[in-house]
Amino acid sequence: MVRVGILKASGYGGGELLRLLAGHPQAQLAYVTSETYRGKSIADAFPGLKGVVDLPCEAFDLKAACESADCFFLTTSNGEAMKLAPSLLAAGKKVIDLSADFRFKSRETYEKWYEIEHQSPELLDEAAYGLPEINREAVMKARLVANPGCYVTASLLALLPLVSGKRVDPASLIVDAKSGVSGAGRSSFKLDYHFPELNESVRAYNIAGQHRHTPEIEQILSLAAGSKIILSFTPHLISITRGIHATCYADLSGRESTADLLALYSDFYSQAPFVVMLSEGEYPSTKSTFGSNFCQISLKVDERTNRVVVCSVLDNLVKGAAGQAVQNMNLMYGIEETAGLMLPAVFP
Repeated sequence: MVRVGILKASGYGGGELLRLLAGHPQAQLAYVTSETYRGKSIADAFPGLKGVVDLPCEAFDLKAACESADCFFLTTSNGEAMKLAPSLLAAGKKVIDLSADFRFKSRETYEKWYEIEHQSPELLDEAAYGLPEINREAVMKARLVANPGCYVTASLLALLPLVSGKRVDPASLIVDAKSGVSGAGRSSFKLDYHFPELNESVRAYNIAGQHRHTPEIEQILSLAAGSKIILSFTPHLISITRGIHATCYADLSGRESTADLLALYSDFYSQAPFVVMLSEGEYPSTKSTFGSNFCQISLKVDERTNRVVVCSVLDNLVKGAAGQAVQNMNLMYGIEETAGLMLPAVFP
């Protein structure tokens, strides 16, 4: 049984972590922190947990934390995890960070895009990138895992088979992605997220290579391709609570049929329990993955343009955050990868 702590449990993905871990057969929730709800039950932050998880929220104390738990999920803001991780690792604990602090191998790239001086650059090379579909062995051996971003997970799962298999022109990659408003996190009170502004509306933002997830997608695709990849990534905010739909475009290197590429993807993800390939003519919707750790993918070759279109859909709070973090914990502790995560989507 893994004793689990969640630091800043009211942060992005914290509520989903609590929900998933509460029903995990081999994990015990043991320690949660939240400055906002200090002295109160975590169920005060997430009323749906009442009667299920009633742990008190504490102020972080290293000694108390290490006495209580073996594995820590950090749902802190960018810039905080880099300060907490070293002391936890020094105490022999394992850490899964849901922020961006350890996702980049280059300190300079992180500091450029997040405008924060990195306090623990010595850990960047050590941190395993937590996308199990391509990095399972590294995650299994790791004591520090960098959980990928939500847009990034949807985009990478859509494009990695094509890039790794050298089936497309790497200079032609385009990702058009749409996310529910929960992707902004619970503490964001910008006008754009108010109901009258958001409802019945779609809005692009941080376009033309300005979104922070752009270099993260490029970093992993470049490793897969063996050469530097630069792509066009355009995110949109849509009027749903949760979910990501990434539509990805790429020019084919040669002549390929839809059936050829479906076979490529099926082989690539044959050992990936949470990637569901849809048959030709089927297309995923955000409702198809709502509340689940699954990513659904479909594709179609446009023979007129010799271009492939790939649709990738997931729940930004589960496979895009907390569910993937639990998946990584399972691998780190030699637990069945799917433990606590085989929940189908909530529908309708």
